[in-house]
Amino acid sequence: MEENILKKISFSAIQPSGTPTLGNYLGALKNWAALQEEFNCIYAIADLHALTVRQEPAELRKRTLAAISLAIACGIDPSRSLLFVQSHVHTHAELAWILNCWTPFGELSRMTQFKDKSQSHADNVNAGLFDYPVLMAADILLYNADVVPIGNDQKQHLELARNIAVRFNGIFPDVFRVPEPYMPKQGARVMSLQDPAKKMSKSDPNPNSYVSMLDDRDTIVRKFKRAVTDSGAEVRRGEGKDGINNLIDIYCAACGKTPDEVEREFAGKGYGDFKLAVGEAVADVLAPIKAEFDRLMGDKAYLEKVCADGADAALGVSSRTLRKVYKKVGLLQIK
Repeated sequence: MEENILKKISFSAIQPSGTPTLGNYLGALKNWAALQEEFNCIYAIADLHALTVRQEPAELRKRTLAAISLAIACGIDPSRSLLFVQSHVHTHAELAWILNCWTPFGELSRMTQFKDKSQSHADNVNAGLFDYPVLMAADILLYNADVVPIGNDQKQHLELARNIAVRFNGIFPDVFRVPEPYMPKQGARVMSLQDPAKKMSKSDPNPNSYVSMLDDRDTIVRKFKRAVTDSGAEVRRGEGKDGINNLIDIYCAACGKTPDEVEREFAGKGYGDFKLAVGEAVADVLAPIKAEFDRLMGDKAYLEKVCADGADAALGVSSRTLRKVYKKVGLLQIK
């Protein structure tokens, strides 16, 4: 990672929980590469966080490598940004324990995602599921991140990280940098192709409801042809036209056009023509990413080198923070 001291530090993490959808890409991942122009970027594959849900070991290892490959295929440059696997850097788990001792139980019990995930994983409500916001705070604070790009669903967790940093600094001054939320340029909010009233999700039991970033062209086009619209025929935004509104938003994001331009382009044409055009535009956007992903997955030696180099660099940075914390809290250190 070539660090520019004039740039602020940005930290982002993604779990290796399966192939992201078109919604994940247009809403967030597309911005990750662009952030490299503005910030010194740190990107972690958060495999420790993934353990809050039962994992099949071989599959988790495969998905972790796939997440590294997909990040690079989306434009993250390991020579410009710090890219690593969370479990390869032991300081994350170590700092999380220290921060646990400075985090009130009541603060964690108010985390809404714990309540939501406890309902969806009622057979495995483990301590990690309750406590993972503290690990998330450790992820961020280890690297003195100035900003953390977030969506609306992550505001509460970042606020907890800020509270932990402020509380710790109040007892032991000038240890942590207090991160600020960073709201990137709003990406497209992509809704389900079969139920446009809800967000596109890879956990949807209906595979026609979402487009995976690694779907092939025929699959992508077929899914858009089957997309739910309404009883009208005119390609125009409107109240109660959630399906066509969603497709217009996707087409705009894929082609860089405005909704007004799209409506003029398809004036006099029907939904069938428009669905085909949206599918082909999305396929054009995802095709080079999939091609680069496939190439990278065939070069395991390169991926292992990226992981090793990233882990070494991340450990070097994060160890400085951890040593400072250990000294402040009174842990005996040896040279």
